[in-house]
Amino acid sequence: MSEELPPSDAAREEAADEVRASDADAWATACAEDLEAEKARRRDRYGPPPASAAEELKKLVDAVADKLSGIQSPLFGAVAGPAAEQVVRQVVQQAKAAVEPVIERNPDVFDHLAAAGNELLAAYRSAVEAQERRWTGRDDRIDPRDLDERHDRGDDAGPGEHIDLD
Repeated sequence: MSEELPPSDAAREEAADEVRASDADAWATACAEDLEAEKARRRDRYGPPPASAAEELKKLVDAVADKLSGIQSPLFGAVAGPAAEQVVRQVVQQAKAAVEPVIERNPDVFDHLAAAGNELLAAYRSAVEAQERRWTGRDDRIDPRDLDERHDRGDDAGPGEHIDLD
């Protein structure tokens, strides 16, 4: 007669950990699959996602380098032309060699700078639009500066002010 001992507490804990680990792996796998399916759906609907700011900067540097390398200026003349083109190519290559490692080491910095630039642009746009509304008189709200008694609105109901030159 063989007696089986009930599993110890440590064995039960180990079995429970294995079940939890497999459940966590299944959950992570299912989430990853769902994320990939959503990304594929968005790519089909909206096209490829935009590149990061660092990648866009690399493309810009490459495009500028290609344009500068291909310039044939009549200012250099026939004799100095090849030498000048060589100098331009060398300067462009040195600039690329200096910029690319910075981009590689700090790609997130360029994303943050791009986001900050977008925020500054939005703030500027908001300020300009508010000022334009005041200038054109198309603002429904009353500007407290217009309530000042020194301002004479004139006889007509237009947005301009009457200025007394006497």
